[in-house]
Amino acid sequence: MEYIKLKQRKDILKLGFQDKDGNIIKDKSGNEIFIEFDLGDIDLPLKYNRCINEIEQARRNLKAQFIIIDKKQDHKGKQLLSSNEEAKAKAMKKFYGEMEAAMDLFLGQGGTRKFLNGKNFYWEIWDDIDEILKPYHKDMKLTITSMTDRIKEKYKVDESDVLTND
Repeated sequence: MEYIKLKQRKDILKLGFQDKDGNIIKDKSGNEIFIEFDLGDIDLPLKYNRCINEIEQARRNLKAQFIIIDKKQDHKGKQLLSSNEEAKAKAMKKFYGEMEAAMDLFLGQGGTRKFLNGKNFYWEIWDDIDEILKPYHKDMKLTITSMTDRIKEKYKVDESDVLTND
């Protein structure tokens, strides 16, 4: 059997993580933790847009759930929390699951957990991640215009190579 050797992709943006002291974050095996973006992925702007939309939808759903829970009569719970507090805690847990799934659409599977680095979810996690990634948005070319410009540049025809009938 013969094998085809694949080229290494050159349009991959790898971003590693550092802790607050500037130390590189590594996994248990000693490998650096990073996320990567395939800059040639024509779906990247769509994934980013879908991520933002799904996070906003999850936030709206959570607020609506809280309004519904607040309208219900509260009862003493089985443990420390009342029935409404327990319902709110479950709604928050569901919300953070939806939020993680939405962020992983853009960041890649497990990307959100890499950002959290063992910490718990919080309301503004996406805002913080988006702010951290803002300097890289230009490199990621998250607009359709950027993507079409890239395609045009790759497949442009030089005038000197075109045959004419002169």
